[in-house]
Amino acid sequence: MLSLATAKLRKSRLAFLLPSLAALGAGMLAGIPVVGGLQAAGIVVSQKGRMFHPDSLSVKKGETVIIVNDDSDLLHHAYIESPTFSFDSGDQDPGSRTPVVFTQPGIFQVLCGIHPKMKLTVRVN
Repeated sequence: MLSLATAKLRKSRLAFLLPSLAALGAGMLAGIPVVGGLQAAGIVVSQKGRMFHPDSLSVKKGETVIIVNDDSDLLHHAYIESPTFSFDSGDQDPGSRTPVVFTQPGIFQVLCGIHPKMKLTVRVN
């Protein structure tokens, strides 16, 4: 049984650590799974400088890719149009995170409806 003082100390440590842990999760490199519980689990793809980072990746069927607008002043609009799979994020404000669950195998091009040179190739196994 925890004493009241010990419980308060643990709670204050947790309150101190959570923002730091969240910042670490948000700052992970693209392609590295995000820590579950702090954010939606998945593979992070950054949109920054009118580019996707990384610009290609492989995932398993059913896996989630989280597309993050890391530009501080630009809207993005990620979408996929394919005969077997489609997705449309709508306009993504700076800082927004949009999950995409790839339910079909194949090779898909993720494009930005605002910046036509932005391309991400996703191979789904």
